[in-house]
Amino acid sequence: MDIAQVKTTSYKVVLPFYLYAAFSFLAAALLLFTASPAFLAHYFQPHILAITHTMALGWGTMIILGASHQLVPVIIEGKLYSNALAYISFIFAAVGIPLLVYSFYIFDMGAFAKWGGRFVLLSILAYIINLSVSISKSKNENVHAFFVLTSAVWLFLTVSLGLSLVYNFTSFLLPQDSLHYLPLHTHIGIIGWFLLLVIGVASRLIPMFLISKYTNTKLLWWIYFLINAALIAYVVLFYLSGNSSFILLLTLVLLTAVVLFGYYCYRAMQQRIRKQIDEQVKTSLLSVALMVVPVLLLFIIIICISMEHKEHVQLITAYGFLIFFGWLTSMILGMTFKTLPFIVWNKVYHHISSIGKTPNPKDLFSHFNYNLMSYCYLAGLVVFVSGIFLSQVLFLKLGAGLLTITAVLYNINVIKIMCHKRTLT
Repeated sequence: MDIAQVKTTSYKVVLPFYLYAAFSFLAAALLLFTASPAFLAHYFQPHILAITHTMALGWGTMIILGASHQLVPVIIEGKLYSNALAYISFIFAAVGIPLLVYSFYIFDMGAFAKWGGRFVLLSILAYIINLSVSISKSKNENVHAFFVLTSAVWLFLTVSLGLSLVYNFTSFLLPQDSLHYLPLHTHIGIIGWFLLLVIGVASRLIPMFLISKYTNTKLLWWIYFLINAALIAYVVLFYLSGNSSFILLLTLVLLTAVVLFGYYCYRAMQQRIRKQIDEQVKTSLLSVALMVVPVLLLFIIIICISMEHKEHVQLITAYGFLIFFGWLTSMILGMTFKTLPFIVWNKVYHHISSIGKTPNPKDLFSHFNYNLMSYCYLAGLVVFVSGIFLSQVLFLKLGAGLLTITAVLYNINVIKIMCHKRTLT
């Protein structure tokens, strides 16, 4: 199905999410540069918490919320239930995220942190209501829609637990200290929200962008059940204080799901009609490969902890960094320049495309900037991770500097797309 044939959501709803996410990515990169030495110490400290939540909420979650308001109608072949709820979701998140990030940066879990968490939670609630009603009104409830809706529920649980941890710093709301629940909070968000959502959407978009006839609903359902079963079992084991052998088994289940998704993308590539793959799709396919790296690192971390009974801080820090600046960022860098140009093109040219020759959506941004951004990104990622393992501040600074350049180039192209003016030939 052609995306253009579906009644798409108004660009006025979607574009604010993209712009906010772009600025958040730049803010996170600048924080990374200024706070680089923090990555040589323990991962639970104010600056790393601030960077992590800027990436997880301001960058990853905001752009996913915006994109999904546009893409869910494509997936369900229907329309978004409420633009008003989408605006409400944006406003609550836009206010709540900086309050949370600032609170983590100064490590004050007072009123700002609590209100920030409340606003983000309300944003997610508005998003879930909008998503649920949109899907229920559609006559095409497919596996991709189940991925997206389930991931939104996991996001709600993630933010609810996160808000509880904020309260726990001052009110002793939970039986143990907040640090004890940090792995649970982290993995519900990473696996339940990001992994499930990305697979659900990418399994629809990658074949579409490749113009591939491949589809395998049964395989996607297997992936869906494997991820959710592993995550539910992990939650149960966490509260039962399960031993590392069971958690290791669950990691293997998760790795199986990721490998199956990789196979799904490989088959889509094999059966593609368009033989030449553009740079944006290549970046997205790279992110599919990068999915395996954090899971393998998690596997190694669990083995090391079970054998030596101590934390391996460098491995854990690299694990978190590769999730947010590696796998998740590479997916967003690729998909932004496949979805955003179409949204703006549709805004500018949709009603006048028959009058004259219009530019293609891919002509709305600088490909030179995109390629330069990709090179800086890959170099920055490798150099920064090397700095973590080699305990070299110079490497961290250089890697963070390259990632900051990446964010600047990304913002330049995003703004260029959004400011595009009508041209006809």
